[in-house]
Amino acid sequence: MPVPELLAPIGLALVRDAEIMGAEPYFHELVTGIERVTLPRGRSLLLRVLPTVEAEVAAYRGWARTGRVGAVVVVDVREGDSRPALVRELGLPAVVVGPPVGDDVTTVWTDDDEAVRAAVAHLLDRGHRRLLHVGGPADMLHSRVRREGFEGACRDAGAAGATAVGDYSRASGAVAVSEALSRSGRPTAVVVDSDLMALGALDAAASAGLRVPEELAVLAWDDSAQCQLSVPPLSAVSRDVQAVGEQVGRAVLDVLAGAPPRQHHAAPAVVVARESTAADVTGVVT
Repeated sequence: MPVPELLAPIGLALVRDAEIMGAEPYFHELVTGIERVTLPRGRSLLLRVLPTVEAEVAAYRGWARTGRVGAVVVVDVREGDSRPALVRELGLPAVVVGPPVGDDVTTVWTDDDEAVRAAVAHLLDRGHRRLLHVGGPADMLHSRVRREGFEGACRDAGAAGATAVGDYSRASGAVAVSEALSRSGRPTAVVVDSDLMALGALDAAASAGLRVPEELAVLAWDDSAQCQLSVPPLSAVSRDVQAVGEQVGRAVLDVLAGAPPRQHHAAPAVVVARESTAADVTGVVT
């Protein structure tokens, strides 16, 4: 097979704590999927892990000034986010991974509103009526979509739905769930927006002396080896993240080829049931 001509790489700047990034499998899977599509076309992926959004913006400006990258992938879109407009202004071809942010930028979206409703339905089917959602940072659009989808699903079912915020770390999941468990009318089930925070939810249950799943059901997002190997194994919202990455890679190549902006939708997520949600709520101690 001929070796492809090496072209300017695709830039991906992530604002993440280094410890979280090292333990969080999502972006490793996403990068694998992107490069599976782009490497045969001579485009590698240049990954920068940065401490602040300001540093990320500086990276975009530097890349545009030097021509270091041929395109960028923008993630973790926030309320009022200026980055999609900035990369257009800088002349950087871009794909946004997240909810659509306008007709003038290509996006790849995983329809998280439908996925969180499937998670709530899974818990409702097991008799839960007091649910908690622990989301990521509140200013991120995908966190808002998941939170609003959770609240709507609970409201439609006549169930009580409380929400809390974490930063994707195990410690933040433990704190959020511990605080919810300390209040009257504590939740009997929790949907947690990352596998690390879901492990924190198990820590909180153990500290409170609650059995999982008999007294607290825990459902993680996304699925991972950590979910499968935890004690008990964690039920999880599951999607093929590498396939999402492949879709992002194809979208980037299309943008580089001059294709007009388009909104892409990834394949639907599914709920994988494991031991952490296996029991119903009969006999739960309140």
